[in-house]
Amino acid sequence: MTEDSAPSPAATAREAAIEWWVSSRAGFSREERAEFDAWLAADPANAAAYADIERTYARVKRVRGGRSRADRPQSVRPEAAAHRGRRAAIAALAAAAGLALYLAVDPALLSLQSDFSTGKGELKTVTLDDGSDVTLDARSAIAVRFDADRRRVALLRGEAWFAVAKDASRPFVVEAGGGTVTALGTAFEVDVGGGVRVAVGEHSVRVASAGGSVVVPEGRQTIFDAQSPPEAPSVAPHSLAAWRWGSLIFEDRPLGEVLAALGRYRRGFVYCLSAAVCARPVTAVLSADDPSRALREIETFLDLRAVRLTDYLIVLYQ
Repeated sequence: MTEDSAPSPAATAREAAIEWWVSSRAGFSREERAEFDAWLAADPANAAAYADIERTYARVKRVRGGRSRADRPQSVRPEAAAHRGRRAAIAALAAAAGLALYLAVDPALLSLQSDFSTGKGELKTVTLDDGSDVTLDARSAIAVRFDADRRRVALLRGEAWFAVAKDASRPFVVEAGGGTVTALGTAFEVDVGGGVRVAVGEHSVRVASAGGSVVVPEGRQTIFDAQSPPEAPSVAPHSLAAWRWGSLIFEDRPLGEVLAALGRYRRGFVYCLSAAVCARPVTAVLSADDPSRALREIETFLDLRAVRLTDYLIVLYQ
């Protein structure tokens, strides 16, 4: 396992077993196999926890196979419908584990590409060679490429606040999600969630993507992705970049986007059983210091159910 994904000393045997299981899906190297075997032998509780995860996965496969059979026409009691939803959510853990593996490996790959990055719950402000300051949200990463004609910063993951030093001879360009954000002033935020969101705190920026471009003035924001030009500027939230002070504030944002933001501050992975669940709108003020409590508040507010394979793998459903 990589340093970022290795079980922490404080992790329970079950949490560590889940992390080892996720890593095992890609196949162990000789060194990883030796480390895994040593972990199993270190404590009988470790071997028992790992065996339990294996049994759980075996049950998931059986449930998923059973879902392919035609349903019999019958009336369904509310408690039966809830049980069926829970079974579907358990089955979704199998697919979730595959994505969890990708996300567990992803930080190691980003470390090879990035110049500056942050881990879970970590915020960092770096001063670039030109005097510009970049504040990185948790689990964010940038690569810096300055030359004589242009200052380029690639936002590889997460969210960042840019306070740009003026230099008319060298434009400051942020590359994100297949588009570019060119500073025409001093301060703005870029977030690479599902798409890319750009919000301006001071002066303005020019955003370009998919053959289109728009100037976003102070107090406004736009959204784009690699296949779509930026939207017409809309009002930016008053809570712009509130994560810099420990608050996660959402105003009518899709649940999927909220989960992505919370994921920067907590261990593990949270998934929606369906696109409809992830599309549910959320308006909330949450604390970045207690993301697990924030997740429980969201579950209650949206009247969602959850299947937990500990807090490391969670599937939300209705």
